[in-house]
Amino acid sequence: MKLHTAALRQDVEANSIFDTHPEVSLDFQHVQSALKKGYSKPFLLVDSNIVRTKARRFKAAMPRVHPHYAVKANPDPRVLKALIEEGVGFEIASISELDLLMELGVPAAEIYYSNPMKSREYLKYAASMGVEWYVLDSVEELRKIVSVKPDAKMYLRIDTPNIGSDWPLAGKFGTHAAEIEGIIAEAAALGADLAGVTFHVGSQCRNPQNWRVGIERAKKVFADMRGAGLTPRLLNIGGGYPVRHVKPIPSIEVIGEVVNEALADLPGDIRVMAEPGRYLVSDAAYFVCRVVGTATRNGKRWMYWDAGMFGGVIEVTEGLSYQIFSDRSGKSIPWSVAGPTCDSVDILMRDEMLPEDIEEGDFIYIPNAGAYTTAYASNFNGFPLPEVMVL
Repeated sequence: MKLHTAALRQDVEANSIFDTHPEVSLDFQHVQSALKKGYSKPFLLVDSNIVRTKARRFKAAMPRVHPHYAVKANPDPRVLKALIEEGVGFEIASISELDLLMELGVPAAEIYYSNPMKSREYLKYAASMGVEWYVLDSVEELRKIVSVKPDAKMYLRIDTPNIGSDWPLAGKFGTHAAEIEGIIAEAAALGADLAGVTFHVGSQCRNPQNWRVGIERAKKVFADMRGAGLTPRLLNIGGGYPVRHVKPIPSIEVIGEVVNEALADLPGDIRVMAEPGRYLVSDAAYFVCRVVGTATRNGKRWMYWDAGMFGGVIEVTEGLSYQIFSDRSGKSIPWSVAGPTCDSVDILMRDEMLPEDIEEGDFIYIPNAGAYTTAYASNFNGFPLPEVMVL
């Protein structure tokens, strides 16, 4: 098996301080054992012991921070059960995720509804099930929540820098500084329990200082809340904790040092939580698919996999560079890689350096793919969903 990726040519020496720590990853021998049993469609192989290890490591790095797993990253019930057993909490983006957690015995009162835009019907359902905590980032959402559940506990999502994140998330969500005063004033006028602040530093954040800035901004908002007669009790420092792909990353311990220092003067009566998703599950899995065919067009080589952007590998179209393994060892040449559907947008990579001798039937192995792969997959064009296997 040979590793090929164009991104490995990046110069990481300047960032070596962040890239020298060891990171756990699923043992490839487990993949080989799974393939010996046969192959019928793409699959994700997850090691639940690694999920447990990552949960323990997160807690050790930031002792004051309670992790609440972002269910959307990988909602497989076996993954959720492992996290429940490790004492991890949960945050949700929909009532389907709420139902899944409640079926596993998670009390609704301990689940945080962190989608800043919720339909009235979803709010009514969540409230009827016993969910107490809801995020907002606008006056309109504040009024909607209060109209459905007057005694809701709410936390305000504020904008914070996403510098150094592979996927900046600022823009769609997060109230800006000029709007915070109005939201706080409206909460006070309504007698609403606006009790917390949250932020998100961006997905795959490789700049630990983003958390420091977010925490400092939250402290200022807490002061404004108290000035308006509100009682802040929650700080949610969000997600974005990075995993190893092809770029250097800071370890969770490095991030923890920044976070712990920033939290040092935070009053003890404020609960601190976070929403790790990718960090807890990505390293625990390999995604395996197969080459269904190759072609040469206008002098360029094309490769088609049985899993594309609709089948679990969509994040490569959004900027994530995975490491890609194959069993071939030929000279690396530029390939265009596409999925199996007839949709012309189902193109994953262009000019990706991969072995020239790859051919139909070869397997493709993608490590550290436990997050946002099978969770994104659909049956578009009638292709099957990838199977999830858990060790």
